[in-house]
Amino acid sequence: MSITLDQITKRYQNTPVVNDVSLEVADGEFFVLLGASGSGKSTLLRAIAGLTGVDHGRISLHGRDVTQVSPRKREVGFVFQNYALFKHMSVADNIEFALRVRGVKSAERRARRQELLRLVALEGMDDRLPTQLSGGQQQRVAVARALAHKPQVLLMDEPFGALDAKIREELRRTIREVQRELKISTILVTHDQEEAFALADRIGVMNLGRLLEVGRPEELYARPATRFVATFLGAANLLLARQTTQGIRVGATPVATSFDKFDHQRAELRREHEVVAMLRPEEIALAEQRDQLNTIYLGAGRVESMNFTGAYERLRVRMLEADKATLSADADEENLAVLDVTRTQHEQRQMPLAVGQSVAVGVRRIHVLPTPLSSYTVYATSATAAEALKQHSLLVDLATRMKTRVITHIDARFGQVVPAKVNSPLAGVAVIAAGSDVVDQLQWLLQRGACEVLILPEQYASVSRVLIHWTGEEVRRATLAVAASVLRHVSAEATYLNILPEAETSKPEGMRELLDARSEAQAVHGLEMRTELHYGETVSLLQRELSQQSGHMLILGITEQSDIKQRFKELLQQASGSPLLLVFRSDEVASIRKQK
Repeated sequence: MSITLDQITKRYQNTPVVNDVSLEVADGEFFVLLGASGSGKSTLLRAIAGLTGVDHGRISLHGRDVTQVSPRKREVGFVFQNYALFKHMSVADNIEFALRVRGVKSAERRARRQELLRLVALEGMDDRLPTQLSGGQQQRVAVARALAHKPQVLLMDEPFGALDAKIREELRRTIREVQRELKISTILVTHDQEEAFALADRIGVMNLGRLLEVGRPEELYARPATRFVATFLGAANLLLARQTTQGIRVGATPVATSFDKFDHQRAELRREHEVVAMLRPEEIALAEQRDQLNTIYLGAGRVESMNFTGAYERLRVRMLEADKATLSADADEENLAVLDVTRTQHEQRQMPLAVGQSVAVGVRRIHVLPTPLSSYTVYATSATAAEALKQHSLLVDLATRMKTRVITHIDARFGQVVPAKVNSPLAGVAVIAAGSDVVDQLQWLLQRGACEVLILPEQYASVSRVLIHWTGEEVRRATLAVAASVLRHVSAEATYLNILPEAETSKPEGMRELLDARSEAQAVHGLEMRTELHYGETVSLLQRELSQQSGHMLILGITEQSDIKQRFKELLQQASGSPLLLVFRSDEVASIRKQK
């Protein structure tokens, strides 16, 4: 591999701006780091170049560890957004600068300069000053200067940001041709999705300092694994659907769906539960009547707005059928989905539409995200308590960043053990307040089909570290999946705690479990985490870790409801300052996994 990053972490004021990023870039690959401003992509690029240090991890270039090597000795070329040319030097002198300081002979410098000017289409401009060039030409000079000393790696930080659209397109084409001709490993940082699609062999998407997903552009667009990637790489409609024994249902209609490489992690395919479905606007079909659709019928809708954008027409269509399963993921319970729809000019001519017109809505393809966290339901004994919990800052942050909804369930008998037939499993993540009743409330929820329960303390510090632990192999995969989903939406470091009895200190199983857990987290869930091996009593060690400092959150996986009272009662009632997310998978679900 040309570039290898292993758990790179960079903190500013104890907050990770680059959070356990691991990545491999192949020889000659054009890799694009994509993310919004503040996602950590530029900091990571500067760390690779040696322009900023790292607090944890290792950087290797062509098999050589350069973590502690100076920038000049890393053999890296760097192109900045603002060109960074020497304004008093000619084009020739700018390009030759890196060669001159390395003591390269004059004739060799001239030959290399002419070769690079040809590559970037600036032949004959040797004697011009930067001020005599356009912005696009200046950036071409910056690229030539970065390549002059024949670096093994080329790094570019938003190189097209200051250019207009036409020049950006021309320069993108030039840089891609140069990169292919030289076969140099390249990482480009951008926030522009179109730019990433046009240039990348592979794309890595960053958010909150984490590298969320890596893949080929067409794969990430069609089959994203996370909400952020789904909505960041183009427009996307996120709906809450239902996984049933018959398949996925959006509304009352079973729909054919696309599962991705994470499909094998779905141990609960036969368990009814809520899922997040993605519909790209171009995959939605409209007709005047249902029988005119050549796609799967989704429901009736009404056109709310129309915008002409040239090649395409963009519409917003409000669904009219009052089926809560067709809610947008970020809709309130009483509101129906509003879908973004894209139509080509041919489709416009075939069926002209007007604002306010009723339409039949069909779908060509739905992709189900592999996230186990779909929505949140607050459980409380009174409206006042429910509203206070609904406004909890951690819940608000999670729901906002996940683009999902929070609904409430108020029951004066909540937590009381009363016989009840479960007609349908509870939707999404159950949310309850920490307190003396938490054990009874947990049992009440688990008996009614809850699989994830978030326990929120009234007072807590912002989450900076997430601890992960599970009680058995049956719940390992589900716990890792939930942890990965949470960590995509909080700026926190992750640590898996493997806790074994004191009597097993001489056995090698503990270390193997750490390696297996990290490997599975990376390969299956896209989660990079630290691992720690401890010996002793589980509850005491977890309490000690949670009490060491503020800002901790615990994700705990269990397979037996009896563990709540018999093993973890003290932890659940005393961890008042730390949020706790309980992941429950029964033996029945575990057996389904083994059958699959």
